[in-house]
Formats: sequence, C-alpha cells, structure tokens
Amino acid sequence: MTCDRSTPRTRLATAIAVASLAGTALAEHSAWAAAGGRPLGHDVSSYQKHIDWRAARAKGARFVYVKATESDRYRNPSFSVQYRGSRAAGLLHGAYHFAVPNSSSGTRQARYFLQHGGHWKRDGWTLPPALDLEHNPYNTRQPCFGLSRAALVRWIRAFSDEVRRSTGRRPVIYTTARWWELCTGGSRAFGATHPLWLADYSGAARLPAGWSVLSIRQYAAHGPLPGDQDRWNGTLAQLRRFANG
Repeated sequence: MTCDRSTPRTRLATAIAVASLAGTALAEHSAWAAAGGRPLGHDVSSYQKHIDWRAARAKGARFVYVKATESDRYRNPSFSVQYRGSRAAGLLHGAYHFAVPNSSSGTRQARYFLQHGGHWKRDGWTLPPALDLEHNPYNTRQPCFGLSRAALVRWIRAFSDEVRRSTGRRPVIYTTARWWELCTGGSRAFGATHPLWLADYSGAARLPAGWSVLSIRQYAAHGPLPGDQDRWNGTLAQLRRFANG
C-alpha cells in the first residue's frame, strides 16, 4: 500500500522491474479470469484519485479496499468519492487505516478511523475494517516505529478492541510475514480471530506466525486494476458471506 502524506515508497528497484511486475499481474489476472477463479480485487488511496470503477469491474474487479485514514490527523481527500463510486459500480468495498503507532494510541487511531469512513455495517456490500501494518515510511531506520515488540502488540490489540467494540467485528490485518516477525516478534495473539490480508509478491505466501490461512493476498503493486492487485482466497459467495459477517 502507499502512504499518502509522503513521497510514494519505491516498491521495485528499477523501471524494468516495475514493468515486469505489471506483466506478472496481467498474466495472473488473465489466468484467473479465464479459469473463473477466486475473485480479484484491488486497494487504492488518494494517489489514484479519480477512478473509472465500471472499467475496473469490467476487467474483473469484484472488491476494493479504500484508504480512509492515517494516524489520527490525516484523511484521504478522495475517500468519499472512491468509496461511493466503487459501490455504485457493483464492487464490494471496505476501508483501511494506515497505522502510525508512534504518533498516538491504538484506541485513538481506531476512533479516528471509525469516525471518518472506517465503520462497518451488515449490508452485504461492506467489507470489515482493515488495519494496515507495515514498515515505517517516514523513518527507514525505525521500521517498527521505534516501539518494542510488546508495545506494538499492545497497540494492535487496543486498535482491534476499539473496532470490535464499535462494529462488532475484528479488523482484517494487512501485513507481511517479514514485518510481523521483526516488529511483533512473531506474535500469535491475533491469528485465530483476525482475518489476514497478506502482502506477498513472491507467490510463496509464507504466513505470519499465528495464522494458518490467509483471506486476501496482495500479489502485485501494479496491474490492470487501479492501485495494488489483490485476490480473495475463496469463492465470490464466500466473499459475500465474509462481508456480511
């Protein structure tokens, strides 16, 4: 995913690698579409701004996560337009929060998220709220935001508890196996109760400690759909049940 308040992080080393990854995403998209496989989706932020949602659906998109907030001071200025537009085009949609754990408490950031688009409702179209946990984009020397492993686990728990208190659901956790191991020490506290949205471009799908299955895989940063490319690990019917809680 991307962090809207700073220069976008470089996901690939060179322009050649970007082109290669985009080609891989197109190949995966075509293969799944042809096979009638697991539903494709994507995630977007203010970088994408104006999106042709009907075109995205025509290319295979069935769901999307839209960035709503970051920390407790930033709101995606395109969120409302993107969120409503995706629903109007027939996509299941959900909101995600980019965590900045060293700026304020998990409870405070969860409340900010819930107040600005992160709430969930049982309407058959709204995916559960998602928490984006990844390397600190503001200080590469502190990938874990300068917090201890125990402190980060407490932060995640506080965020999750507030989301559950307000919505009745635990948030989806977006992360990588590498970040989870480095920054939480491989905590097993969340795998049994929190759906996993795994960022894995290798195809190896190494799961973070605590999880035995993933719900969504982000498999490329570029492709036919706007933003990052995702795939639901199941059928469309299962995705709809997941949305409905």
